[in-house]
Amino acid sequence: MTALSVNLNKIALVRNSRPLAIPDPTHLGAIALDAGAHGLTVHPRPDQRHIRPADVHAIGALLRGRPGTEFNIEGNPFHDLMPLVLAARPQQCTLVPDDHGAATSDHGWDLVANGRRVAPLIAELKSAGIRVSVFMDPDPDAMVLARDAGADRIELYTEPYARAWGTPAQGASLARYAATARAAQALGLGVNAGHDLNLHNLPDFLRAVPDVLEVSIGHALVADALELGMAGAVRAYVAACSLPRPETVR
Repeated sequence: MTALSVNLNKIALVRNSRPLAIPDPTHLGAIALDAGAHGLTVHPRPDQRHIRPADVHAIGALLRGRPGTEFNIEGNPFHDLMPLVLAARPQQCTLVPDDHGAATSDHGWDLVANGRRVAPLIAELKSAGIRVSVFMDPDPDAMVLARDAGADRIELYTEPYARAWGTPAQGASLARYAATARAAQALGLGVNAGHDLNLHNLPDFLRAVPDVLEVSIGHALVADALELGMAGAVRAYVAACSLPRPETVR
């Protein structure tokens, strides 16, 4: 099945709106793990508007006490991310080319322009025993650049698919994501996915795009938790990640 990594950023964003320690991202992360999540994701930004360095270390300590779970730290390696990642030693670091002040990630890497800058940082992370994923747009031709930069995986930026879902453009969008995943896998890269995936569009994506190893979901899952509770929302997303693919249906 596809692993579910729960992104805790929105929980920290709510906490930071008041001078209080609630809601606690680490506590909600523990509830998510107890409900079946396979790992936790954080995306610290330089302005610390949601996840803070102390959260990174607390969540890392939580996951170290949960064998078989994974910690994924996302962010721009040129925005003071590297020291935090190297100190926390997550299982995975996802490099994302978000801009200072960006509301959220909104594009993948241009590795024609940035591959030579990114490659030494990927090598540094890998030398520390950290698996490296790079955030990429659905472009089959760009997968060789991700491989050449040294990445272990790509994370497909799925907002364009989410916008196309339920419209006449959905089929063409899924075909491009599937082609990109196959191109990556042919080069030995693992495939993750994330951004604006939800309970409605996730099953169609996983049916169409082969062998997605992990999805990272935060905004929609936290929104669903307002109705279902954190544990209920996580269980619903784990079930969506476990739906039979067409080739496995008997």
